[in-house]
Amino acid sequence: MNTAFKSSPFESGMMRVWSYAIATLVAVWMWGMAPAAHAYDNPELLPPEPTNVIDLADSLASLQEQSLDQQLTQFEQETGWKLRVLTQFDQTPGRAVKDFWGLDDRSFMLIADPRGGNLLNFSVGDAFRDFFPRTFWIELQTRYGNQFFVRDHGEDGAIIGAINALKGCLEQGGCNAVPGLPREQWILTFVTSLLGGVICGFTGHPRKPGQVFAWQWMLIFSPLWGMLFIAFGIGPVVSRTSDWLPLARNVAGFLLGFVVAFLTPMVNSSSPSEAG
Repeated sequence: MNTAFKSSPFESGMMRVWSYAIATLVAVWMWGMAPAAHAYDNPELLPPEPTNVIDLADSLASLQEQSLDQQLTQFEQETGWKLRVLTQFDQTPGRAVKDFWGLDDRSFMLIADPRGGNLLNFSVGDAFRDFFPRTFWIELQTRYGNQFFVRDHGEDGAIIGAINALKGCLEQGGCNAVPGLPREQWILTFVTSLLGGVICGFTGHPRKPGQVFAWQWMLIFSPLWGMLFIAFGIGPVVSRTSDWLPLARNVAGFLLGFVVAFLTPMVNSSSPSEAG
């Protein structure tokens, strides 16, 4: 008998946010370590006919596999970029796929393997470096390959979503960040914006009699609250979406944090005099 633990929407949302943050840190560490790949070579697992998709793990439905194969063929004919998809579980063709697909500098191979902590791994040709920073691949992996995305959208949704995001970026000449702003990532930007406002408001609180605003202290701490608000609160939003709503919410969060932190010391200092 299968049983499922049901958590509240708040708990589920926070788990997603923390999972997204932790998955990003783990992916950065794994890319930095860059372990050597195992030298498997099993050409007998390769299909007899040419195809852009080898689905050994049955992650895709038959119609999805056929449609994706046709799309990648058309995309290669139109742009010259060679995109390939390999799913595997118990066995892998290993190095044999390089000759099978003729992988070169303009080739990208997505490897989907559910045995790891993240579903997706990539093999990227050198020509992609001129159009994408290294952080792009880390974000692409953590956004579409994390366990929550796979649970909600399936392995097929993760594979197709990652391929479509890459295709869209190639069509527009490259991207510095993966297009789109997931809710989990927006929550992180909102929290950093709110925290930046709190620090800015606290440092700007007057500390001398007759002083209205402590500009000097606010400027001294501007690298801290500015980094939280601009670099981590605004930057990730404007670089991933043109929607004004998440940007407006982050600005409102910064202002809210500023007002609360700025006025709280005033309320506390006036309370003893009122009581007396």
